[in-house]
Amino acid sequence: MPTGLTQDAGWQIGVSRTLPHATPIVWDFVSSPEGLALWLGPGAALTSERGTSYRTTEGVTGEVRGYHCGKKIRVTHGTTTVQVALTPAADGARTMLRFHQEHLASAEERERQRAHWQRVMDQVATALGRG
Repeated sequence: MPTGLTQDAGWQIGVSRTLPHATPIVWDFVSSPEGLALWLGPGAALTSERGTSYRTTEGVTGEVRGYHCGKKIRVTHGTTTVQVALTPAADGARTMLRFHQEHLASAEERERQRAHWQRVMDQVATALGRG
């Protein structure tokens, strides 16, 4: 099977980076309106209640599939599923941030989304660096 193709979730991509910030700082940002705009889309607002829907100003719709405060958010995003997850480093001063997207249409879309998530990660790192 080609890299990035799974039997259950189709084409998928994941991007991760360890950031030099404690988990609560990273969580507060990625779950804030500014953070959500970066990774989910402008205008997206989420609640922690499973099954609630959202809509971005660009017209992408989805629903919350899982929301574990301080750890991860999983949502549908159009025809795909996106998850953002945080794992604290052993020292407590750093956090691994992961973006994962599954049910992509093709290998080409997987590569486009890899570039997208790398840009999003750069933007999150830059935004957190302001503090």
